[in-house]
Amino acid sequence: MPFVFRFFSILPLWLLHALGAAMGWAAFLGSPVYRRRFLENAALAGYRFAQVRAAVAHAGRMVAELPRLWLGATPPYRLVGGACVEQAYAAGRGIVFLTPHLGCFELSAQAVAQRWSATHGTITVLYRPARQPWLAKVMETARNRPGMTAVPTNLAGVRQMIKALRRGEAVGLLPDQVPPEGQGLWAPFFGRDAYTMTLAVRLAQQTGATVLLVRAERLSWGRGYVVHLEPMPEPLGDALDAAVLQINRAMEHVIRQCPQQYLWGYARYKQPRVEVSAGGAV
Repeated sequence: MPFVFRFFSILPLWLLHALGAAMGWAAFLGSPVYRRRFLENAALAGYRFAQVRAAVAHAGRMVAELPRLWLGATPPYRLVGGACVEQAYAAGRGIVFLTPHLGCFELSAQAVAQRWSATHGTITVLYRPARQPWLAKVMETARNRPGMTAVPTNLAGVRQMIKALRRGEAVGLLPDQVPPEGQGLWAPFFGRDAYTMTLAVRLAQQTGATVLLVRAERLSWGRGYVVHLEPMPEPLGDALDAAVLQINRAMEHVIRQCPQQYLWGYARYKQPRVEVSAGGAV
């Protein structure tokens, strides 16, 4: 598998996206469970299949482009809205970048690191280590790129993120990812309660960091990406449950800007897992 990853990492982006589109449709047509979840989640958000059918292919493109993003040269992209990042860094309290499972979310942190890490320090991103040893090694190598530091989803990783913010650096999270039991709250997401992480809110509240939204939109025919950056629609409230709801609404706002590239098949409404480490539940 490492050889396969390296082989795909050198393929041109247009070919990876073509292969990925075929993979996406194969998964959609071959898995009734995935297909039903995709359609139900899109319907909850008010979309007919005809409006988001492009997301079927984009889900496959997301998988196919991973070897290139992890092991190859960073693909072409352009930044839109960078002024809000400059303003946030000038405030000196760090930045919490939030992005949903939309477009090429792996590129979001890479783009921020390439543009701002030389002057403002690394961006620390949270990730869940893979269970397969070979894939865990690939992910560790790929996500610890120049200007980026990857930390695991445990207490030690959270502490590293807090330290980074207190140094005035940036961190990155996917707040629409279902956290383990005890690390979230139930809050509406497109009208249905979803178990939502509290970490993004706690990081901002504990450090005074600025919360910014980012999404990397995939362009057609392998032409690259557009990374959009913007502030939260409104400042986070002081109450935890209200602020968590604000995060969900912000993710809805980002997704509605490009619903054709959201992972509608993601099990957003599943029950949280119980996760235990050597130090207890995390």
